[in-house]
Amino acid sequence: MGKLTKGQRIGILTAGGDCPGINAAIRGVGKTAIVKYGMSVVGISDGFTGMINKEYRELTEQDLSGILTVGGTILGTSREKPFKSSGKGKNEIKKPVLIKEHYEQLGLDCLVCIGGNGTIKTAHLLAQEGLNVIGIPKTIDNDVWGTDQSFGFDSAVNIAVEAIDRLHSTANSHKRIMIIELMGHNAGWIALYSGIAGGGDVILIPEIEYDDTKVAEYLVHRVNDNKPYSIVVVAEGIKNPVKDSCSAAQALSKRINELTGLETRETVLGYIQRGGTPSPMDRVLATRYGSAAADLIAERNFGKMVALKNTEIISVPLSDVAGKVKLVDPKDPLVIQAHKMGTNFGF
Repeated sequence: MGKLTKGQRIGILTAGGDCPGINAAIRGVGKTAIVKYGMSVVGISDGFTGMINKEYRELTEQDLSGILTVGGTILGTSREKPFKSSGKGKNEIKKPVLIKEHYEQLGLDCLVCIGGNGTIKTAHLLAQEGLNVIGIPKTIDNDVWGTDQSFGFDSAVNIAVEAIDRLHSTANSHKRIMIIELMGHNAGWIALYSGIAGGGDVILIPEIEYDDTKVAEYLVHRVNDNKPYSIVVVAEGIKNPVKDSCSAAQALSKRINELTGLETRETVLGYIQRGGTPSPMDRVLATRYGSAAADLIAERNFGKMVALKNTEIISVPLSDVAGKVKLVDPKDPLVIQAHKMGTNFGF
């Protein structure tokens, strides 16, 4: 921990996909920096693209008022990966060089990077280039390594569970199998939590290999056991049983119908999970992360990512986090408990 330093000038950017709670995090960083430490705050536009193009604006305390409950990001975002080669060879503009130049031209003492795995990895690489960087983990997928939870996850689960709750009514009325596909290419956290909270009968996630014939047998067994409808919750990244361009839910729906003859319908929730007002829990978590990030900057404790560990906000080195992904362990206590209660995971 370094000596507290007042009057620093910091930049904030948001990168990667949008999610609920980003503005709460921006507010947490900015208000703590301005009110507690007397820092000046610069908002970088559109993620790392803004650092490359030197697009920014000064942020005052007034600019940060009224954004706590607002979805999206007031700074804009992009999926720019400055360390990824474009293939232009010798004529390629070195984006990290531009970022470093603009960092120095703006007189920044630190750059706060709010984002998921890709953003945290880029933040680490920028730290290796000599920039003072702090990372804040955000993603609905909850797959950032080193933290118990990323903000955005709770909001996405709330949205998904509401959708599942509504599907129960339709499934029961029509005696159908209803499949709902949720986000999660590699990590099944949203499907796991939403499936359990929403009373899903089958939960399929990328981390657990499933057998569609076992899923079909289970669904037929439910019908024979006088349970005329079923809810199947799947992550978008599960194995696609039909080799075409349709979604995982559509493919699974076709396959289940073929195997069982039971009426099956699918719903793909899509980007609805990423938009809108953050849940109260995400507002609190994002605010805690933002404030903790400002504290680290004041201490000149750079090269860290703020994280949640057993209800406490801590910091972990970016070098420990970069390049890692937090996936669901097939032996996770939640998986085991749900399986004990009869939930089918396709095995």
